[in-house]
Amino acid sequence: MGKKRRLGVDLGKSVVYQESNRETRVDVKESVRGQDIFIIQTIPRDVNTAIMELLVMAYALKTNCAKNIIGVIPYFPYSKQCKMRKRGSIVCKLLASMLAKAGLTHIITMDLHQKEIQGFFSFPVDNLRASPFLLQYIQEEIPDYRNAIIVAKSPSAAKRAQSYAERLRLGLAVMHGEAQCSESDMADGRHSPPPMSSGRTTSGHPGLELPYTGRHQPSFPGIELPIMMAKEKPPITVVGDVGGRIAIIVDDIIDDVEDFVAAAEILKERGAYKIYIMATHGLLSAEAPRLIEESAIDEVVVTNTVPHEVQKLQCPKIKTVDVSMILAEAIRRIHNGESMAYLFRNITVDD
Repeated sequence: MGKKRRLGVDLGKSVVYQESNRETRVDVKESVRGQDIFIIQTIPRDVNTAIMELLVMAYALKTNCAKNIIGVIPYFPYSKQCKMRKRGSIVCKLLASMLAKAGLTHIITMDLHQKEIQGFFSFPVDNLRASPFLLQYIQEEIPDYRNAIIVAKSPSAAKRAQSYAERLRLGLAVMHGEAQCSESDMADGRHSPPPMSSGRTTSGHPGLELPYTGRHQPSFPGIELPIMMAKEKPPITVVGDVGGRIAIIVDDIIDDVEDFVAAAEILKERGAYKIYIMATHGLLSAEAPRLIEESAIDEVVVTNTVPHEVQKLQCPKIKTVDVSMILAEAIRRIHNGESMAYLFRNITVDD
């Protein structure tokens, strides 16, 4: 509704609902022929239903001859599944292909989990940044922010934290150790070395058995691969002095908060007297509000890319920064064919 008020236009007439068997149905109540249509889809708790609604709506607009179909998806779902894991799949690439097939011609989103995700799409993607809004909040709402230090809770977040620190002219600290996410050591075959060539019945290749027929069978030498040393997680350490400082942890997504709570405890032990968390997308799933309320964290600041009104009622520490302004301006500029460069002024690749 905020974007509607800022643009001064009415919402299009359509109905999206689920039938008794949970199938998604979309009815477009007005002509869309030859028009630019913007579908605003925030992602609530039921992620898969929201995706299906978006796909069905886009396809309905495509079959009704809309000129351009632009998806406004402030938080892009499945963005964490953008890398290949053992016997897994890159689900984010699958979703990008589905959106293109459904008829979308452009996407406006904010702070993709990895910027390389834009390469999954066959149409333009405008990846807006929330950092100007969060930086403004730090300067205006955190008393004595000049005594703060920007903290990356893992080495992977160091570039983002460094960008914040440089813009605010503050110090930087990086945490690393056992709180980092890593692949679990499952029984997935990684510890089964190739068999050595032995006897007449095997070929020397895993999974390939050659029956003995009395004739000469091909013989392959045993394969000896170099052994990779097991990765051991060191205890959590903090590189940088946080004693007597306000610690501001920055990240793009805050969902399961156990890592943030553990990081806050370590920072308190190291002498930080206030702990803030700044993130673009506040998913805050499951028991996140209760854990935040009971933790050493003083405040969690997120944008309104994801609805979290219920979580705010459960935890007064959660604060919201409104980013509807930049999304509305992006919609206006795309519709009028104006340059988007103004929205990315002073933005770097690390933001």
